[in-house]
Amino acid sequence: MADAQKNQVSLEIGHVLFVDIVGYTKLLIHEQLEQLEKLREIARGTETFRAAQAEGKLMRLPTGDGGALVFRTGPDDPVKCAVEIARELKKHPALRVRMGIHSGPVTEVMDLNEQGNIAGAGINIAQRVMDCGDAGHILLSKRVASDIEQFAQWRPLLHDLGSCEVKHAVSLALFNLYSEEFGNPECPKRFAQVDREVADKVAPSAPQKSIAVLPFENLSDDKANVYFADGIQEEVLTRLSRIADLKVISRTSTQRFKGASGPLPDIAKQLGVANILEGSVRKAGDKVRVHVQLIDAENDAHLWAERYDRQLDDIFAVESDIAEKIADALQAKLTGAERRAIAAQPTKNTEAHDLYLKGKHHWRNFYAPGYERVREYFEQAIALDASYAPAYVGLSLYHSWASANGIFAPEHWPLAEEAVQKALEFDDTLVEAYNALAAVEIYYKRNWTAAECAFRRGIELDPNLGDIPAHYGLCLSYFGRFEEAIAQQNRAMELDPFFPGNNLHFGTILFFSRDYDLAAAQLAKTLELFPNYAAAHESFGNVCAQKGVKHEAITQWTAALNLSGQAEHARMLEQVFASAGFEAAKRTLAGRQLEDLERKRTHGAYVPAADYVFAHVRAGNFEKAFEWLPKMVAEPNWFALQLPVNPILDPIRQDPRFEQIKASLVLK
Repeated sequence: MADAQKNQVSLEIGHVLFVDIVGYTKLLIHEQLEQLEKLREIARGTETFRAAQAEGKLMRLPTGDGGALVFRTGPDDPVKCAVEIARELKKHPALRVRMGIHSGPVTEVMDLNEQGNIAGAGINIAQRVMDCGDAGHILLSKRVASDIEQFAQWRPLLHDLGSCEVKHAVSLALFNLYSEEFGNPECPKRFAQVDREVADKVAPSAPQKSIAVLPFENLSDDKANVYFADGIQEEVLTRLSRIADLKVISRTSTQRFKGASGPLPDIAKQLGVANILEGSVRKAGDKVRVHVQLIDAENDAHLWAERYDRQLDDIFAVESDIAEKIADALQAKLTGAERRAIAAQPTKNTEAHDLYLKGKHHWRNFYAPGYERVREYFEQAIALDASYAPAYVGLSLYHSWASANGIFAPEHWPLAEEAVQKALEFDDTLVEAYNALAAVEIYYKRNWTAAECAFRRGIELDPNLGDIPAHYGLCLSYFGRFEEAIAQQNRAMELDPFFPGNNLHFGTILFFSRDYDLAAAQLAKTLELFPNYAAAHESFGNVCAQKGVKHEAITQWTAALNLSGQAEHARMLEQVFASAGFEAAKRTLAGRQLEDLERKRTHGAYVPAADYVFAHVRAGNFEKAFEWLPKMVAEPNWFALQLPVNPILDPIRQDPRFEQIKASLVLK
């Protein structure tokens, strides 16, 4: 026991400042020694260095051309130290230095010469951060930037650079720290080179018959009416999307630009469209005013504008007129079926419509506080109008989406099926109904033939609804039809480029196809757009684990845990990784997660069998995994269908029992 304690490696989260001299190898020997000594003198002379050293909270790692300072205090101490160094360096223009800062696990170890040393992901990533910069740069990882941006003194000095690819094809989101007094405001050459390469590729111009409907401004005196303005914008967009001759960007991507003040040409370019519709809504009692303007984004020219002052019960006519006028302005050809679709009036009950819009508004929260009211709003709308087809679709999606993802118990599936069948009974041209129907058919009834028919019918009715090709592509991947899956996902990304779910599912499909490099690139892009997306961090960690990039896998899993409110698990993961290695860390985390699952189940909450399977596989409990595997296959959710393609299950895939259980997964 004494020997074990003696050999135990201690770990902590270190806040690392990595510094080196640019052009060091080109200097003469005496110049190298002089510059190194001057750099050490400057660093040792900073107030932050001296204070941390006095408290015994500073570790140092010398390197040939610089070194690392590891602070055991707070994430802003290496930043303060870097600024102090940068200010002093102004007096020594010949001394060209770059700096990188990151917070991560570090540990004191003995090197081959039995000398004290420092190791860990915190050191490695800090060096990679620094390597992305040039002389004068102070670069920060996204993790450090997130920690210090809460302080008013740092926030205006942080400048987002985007992502830079480093060793092992890992992408780091970086920030440049500078002011008029310190730092280097120039874009690092590594980023500038990428920008030049992108600029050299001439992007195809957006089709002239393409449009994005930006979120409508809520001008109502009651600011709670934002749900109504959002709902009118979405319904105008939905009507436009039924026109096959137009390319229409989905609402989830246009929502990114809500309240944006940037130039319209830039917004249009990001969305891949030639035209923008802006609008505002004012609701007061039973009256509503809608003002819209159609703009040619390239020329910033107004193509058409209109103001509607109507009674609330005339809102569908307003939406239809807007869609028709836009189609005329863009010279889009409409079939008879499309004209009927954009003129549809799904209900005559204004109160039911208002409840429906509230349900849609809360649906977008995806299980944030208030989401539980979605079902209530849709059911109330149906109670007021029993033939209100879109409300039935909303109710079906509420049940089916959560059931498919293992959030709701299987008992919700009959409710999803009943609601979608009602919707189609009242309107068999309702596009979103076919997405819900496909979910019922493949996950609940295990009828792939019927599900694929539903997908194709939905795409036929509305070629602009990105949700359908996104879902269709994911389902195709379960069967190993990866070329078709990627083609569908590319279409979904074209229509809805800024929807987090689409970006994540694209990475998932690439992961299932075992193209780990492309999966890593896609998930890095996703995190660049949505840095606080826990599921994307977890998926990126899975990809890195398959690639053998263990430090990055731990970093991504840690981020996912922290963002999911599991900070204690995150700390444990980093500690075990530093002291005992990757496999031990993975097993320990899986063990903790199994305890959480058991606690949740004991309290009566639903836990999908797949959660147990994945956790036992990661923990190395293969016999336990096989106990749960038949239950996973039997449960009607998307996890069962991943069985043939998910790489996480590879450790048990060669066991003959795996093939036997997989054979029980029968689809029509």
